[in-house]
Amino acid sequence: MTTGLFLSFEGIDGSGKSTQARRLAARLENDGLSPVLTREPGGSDGAEEIRALVLQGATDRWSPETELLLFTAARRDHLERTIRPALAEGRVVICDRFADSSRMYQGRQGLRDTVDTLHDLMIGTEPDLTVLVDMDPASALKRAKARATAEERFEDFGLALQEQMRRGFLDLATEFPDRIHVIDGDRSEDAVADDIYTVVARALEQRRNG
Repeated sequence: MTTGLFLSFEGIDGSGKSTQARRLAARLENDGLSPVLTREPGGSDGAEEIRALVLQGATDRWSPETELLLFTAARRDHLERTIRPALAEGRVVICDRFADSSRMYQGRQGLRDTVDTLHDLMIGTEPDLTVLVDMDPASALKRAKARATAEERFEDFGLALQEQMRRGFLDLATEFPDRIHVIDGDRSEDAVADDIYTVVARALEQRRNG
C-alpha cells in the first residue's frame, strides 16, 4: 500500500507540460516536500536506453506494435525502479507522461484496446491525478520544432498528428473526469503554473485528510 501521491502531466508535444512539471516540482520543494520529478519514456537506466530507440530516427523506424512493446517495457522498468519505491516512501512523484500518452500515441492506429490490455497485464497502475495541459496544436508544434533536438520523431509526423492527439487527450479527460484535470496552456507560464498548483494542493490536502 503506497502512501505517496502519483501525478502525471500529459499534453501534445510543445504544450509546455515539461516546463510546468519542473515548475511544480520546484514549488513543492519550496513547500518542504521532496518530490520526485521523472519522465517517460525514461526515468530509470533501462528505460532511458529505450527512450533513444523510440524518440529518435525516422517516423517509420518501428511498426505500431513494436513501438507499443518498447514503450511498455520502458514503463515497466520505470515503475519498478523509480515510481513504486518513491511512493512507498510517501513522496510525491511527478511524471512527465505516463500511460495516457501510450493510449494516444501508440493507440492511434486502432491499437487502443491492445494498449489497455498490455497496461492491465504489465503496469496495473494509474496516476492519482493527471494534469492535461491543453494547447493549440499549431502553436505547440512550432514551439516543439524550435527546440531542434534529436528527439523529434513524433513531431516529424506533422500537424495532423498533433491535432489528432489533442482531440484524443480531451476525449480521455471526458473518459476519466475524476483523474484528469484540463488546464488551458494558451496563457502565460505563471498563470498556467498557478492553476496547476491549486489543483495539486487540493489533491495533497485530500490525501492528508484521508
